[in-house]
Amino acid sequence: QVHLVESGGGLVETGESLRLSCAASGRTASNYATAWFRQAPGKEREFVAGFSRTGSNTYYADSVRGRFTISRDKGKGMVYLQMNSLLPEDTAVYFCATSSTVILSALRSQGAYAYWGQGTQVTVAS
Repeated sequence: QVHLVESGGGLVETGESLRLSCAASGRTASNYATAWFRQAPGKEREFVAGFSRTGSNTYYADSVRGRFTISRDKGKGMVYLQMNSLLPEDTAVYFCATSSTVILSALRSQGAYAYWGQGTQVTVAS
């Protein structure tokens, strides 16, 4: 199994930045798709950003494109989400997720991911 632990969340003001980290441990494969999702109170969990299994392509939700950047250090088992120009609408619990079997057509679907972290809270004050 793969264990994921998110960190880096906190309380910031509109326009500020945060960098989230996701540490992976346990059994991993060389080609794992990894993504960040978020869930705000009263809303469905939504895709934020993700890597293809090869890591050669990145994908972003329209709402965060140009503001957020996903990156990873594969050798260290770390995935990051740099969040700039934060907005109150970004307030949510952020989760990282990974799977060795995600195909491109399902990369944005939470059902495609077998392993999830516990989440880290991001709160953006207006």
